[in-house]
Amino acid sequence: MHRRPLLGALMLAALGTAALSAQAQQATRAFPEKPIRLVIAFPAGGPTDITMRQLAENASKVLGQPVIIDNKPGAGGTLPAQQLQTVQPDGYTLAQIPLGVFRLGYTTKINWDPIKDISYVLNVTGYAFGIVVPADSPFKNWTDFVAYAKANPGKLTYGSTGTLTSPHLTTELVAQRAGIQLQHVPYKGSADLTLALMSGQLMAGADSTGWAPYVESGKMRVLNTWGDKRLARFPDAPTLKELGYDIVQNSPFGIGAPRGTPPEVVKKLHDAFKQAMEEPSYLASLAKYDMVPIYMGSADYTRFARETVEREKAVIDKLGLGKPQ
Repeated sequence: MHRRPLLGALMLAALGTAALSAQAQQATRAFPEKPIRLVIAFPAGGPTDITMRQLAENASKVLGQPVIIDNKPGAGGTLPAQQLQTVQPDGYTLAQIPLGVFRLGYTTKINWDPIKDISYVLNVTGYAFGIVVPADSPFKNWTDFVAYAKANPGKLTYGSTGTLTSPHLTTELVAQRAGIQLQHVPYKGSADLTLALMSGQLMAGADSTGWAPYVESGKMRVLNTWGDKRLARFPDAPTLKELGYDIVQNSPFGIGAPRGTPPEVVKKLHDAFKQAMEEPSYLASLAKYDMVPIYMGSADYTRFARETVEREKAVIDKLGLGKPQ
């Protein structure tokens, strides 16, 4: 007596599910049908903002819809990734994923997983870093810097683009190996850091090469750089490796989407941004800041994220900067 109504209900449910699936497939095929928002982790006007805006402009032409940059600085560059946890997984909100995201679980109490809860689209580039001082600084080279810091523990101030960012952690790791104690001052981005350095509020700055024009104009001096080789633009500045620290830091970053974003959408985004990376306009914008393309596809970028989470734990533990247990 009850079988026919039950079967009817099951058939209706199945038809409804099939209709929803067909609608979802149609939406995926039509993607994108509206502008895409790309949230980046640093303020307007800095190296990240300028290069990502050029990448977004190039990707817009491929996708046929605007890719709009939304700046969300602060929290060590992790706000865009956190924002992915509260939006629909439809591909219309993307985020820059700085290296600090992979340290988050060790330094802050969070209720999401940087590996499981982000769909990794592709890695696009990394930074060229260095430590700079004002031109009138008494530190003519790294030896002077270390000597002052040893004679004045905790008095040498340096700024970075945020607590637990790569500039902060790398400088602290170098300081630990050099046997010196520094006073760290965090800023939201390169522009604020540069202003503080030029106005005499800081003695040194650790940052990507947004400082390059100031060095070239004689307003700053670069004491070291952090790549595997010396920067062609500043051939007189030694690398950390040359100074005796076995450290190379280029802090690769890329683009992520929310967990559950359809694979077909992730692929469309990957293909569009990969094509955007190859445009001369993007390569030229990177070159202004001594940056180079560092491409990783979705699978390789996901693998890199997993490996980096494990590697960064060792750095956090070594510096004693983990969250209280």
